[in-house]
Amino acid sequence: MSDLPLSGLRVLDLTLVRAGPTCVRHLSDWGAEVIRIEPPGEADVFGGSRDGPDFQNLHRGKKAIQLNLKSAAGREVFLKLVETADVLVENMRVPVKHRLRIAYEDLKPINPRLVYGSISGFGQTGPYAQRPGFDQVAQGMGGLMAVTGEPGRGPMRAGIAVADLTAGNLLALGIMMALFERGRTGEGRYVSTSLLEAQIFMMDFQAARYLMLGEVAGQAGNDHPTSAPTGVFPTSDGYLNIAAASNKMWGELADALGHPEWRERAEWASPAGRAKDRAGVNAAIGGVTITRTSVEWFDALNAAGIPAGPIYAMDQVFADPQVEHLRMALPTEHPRLGAQRVVGSALNFSGLEKQVGSATAEAGADSDAVLAGLGYGAAEIAALRADGVI
Repeated sequence: MSDLPLSGLRVLDLTLVRAGPTCVRHLSDWGAEVIRIEPPGEADVFGGSRDGPDFQNLHRGKKAIQLNLKSAAGREVFLKLVETADVLVENMRVPVKHRLRIAYEDLKPINPRLVYGSISGFGQTGPYAQRPGFDQVAQGMGGLMAVTGEPGRGPMRAGIAVADLTAGNLLALGIMMALFERGRTGEGRYVSTSLLEAQIFMMDFQAARYLMLGEVAGQAGNDHPTSAPTGVFPTSDGYLNIAAASNKMWGELADALGHPEWRERAEWASPAGRAKDRAGVNAAIGGVTITRTSVEWFDALNAAGIPAGPIYAMDQVFADPQVEHLRMALPTEHPRLGAQRVVGSALNFSGLEKQVGSATAEAGADSDAVLAGLGYGAAEIAALRADGVI
């Protein structure tokens, strides 16, 4: 819609799998015209079918064309698209874009205003630059698997694609910075990140502990690695997260749990003391929380100003009244698959409602319209299709 923040922005989407599409989804959700370019024929869909929830959720709101970039005619069409574009996003293996002659240095002379965004596994240069990347590989190399899971159980991956998603989110931010700069200079820029960089960035305080103090963090299970009590506690019908590590919060928690005498225990009087006797603190809290339901404790502890919350499965997540209020599940209508719900944007803009522009397009659904917009006539489009270019 024309009133969205990125209305008027044209984006060429050459992304695959998850990291790149995550970046482009931000742009599409907030008004950019995204043209997704796929090879003719049935594209290889990672992790399931084109009709599956993953693909449908990642690629909503885009136009879809099919284009053979390896052919001379296909390249000609692509370069005409580049002339009209503001942004191009890709996450191919580093050598591929150079082999296809669609790297930034190939396209900058054609459109100096182009902002070109790339995601790779390990960076565009360096000893690992040409290696294929994968989220779980980055989780391992970036340190996440070494701190995830229970002590002594071996490395554990996170339950979502942390490196992929973070790389996509960061690239979207970088593209916005480059577009802002272009407003001053009139020139585009090349912006890139990688799964490895994104994962290390996400290690945040765990990485800083090593860089500044030499501390190598290990696994802490559901406990916070440095603060206590912060962790998972049993209730009569499940489990509850509680975070009450500061002295003020600790005292309020002791009162809320009906044990004000805990305030006076010398060994629990400081954050360091509670961390040292984490097992004892956790056992004492768990002995109380197990007597009531998760919802009862959630209400009671939050009323006392103590951060706490239930641990949901996905069906419970979307049934929560706050999640419903935040509109994190958005409706869309697919012309063939019917009514769907996809994951809403986590961003909010005053005066605007979250929305999904359209359901994920069928492969090549917009090829004719996009080419017509570039000046191709019906006979030319038919010839390109007959030659397998589109």
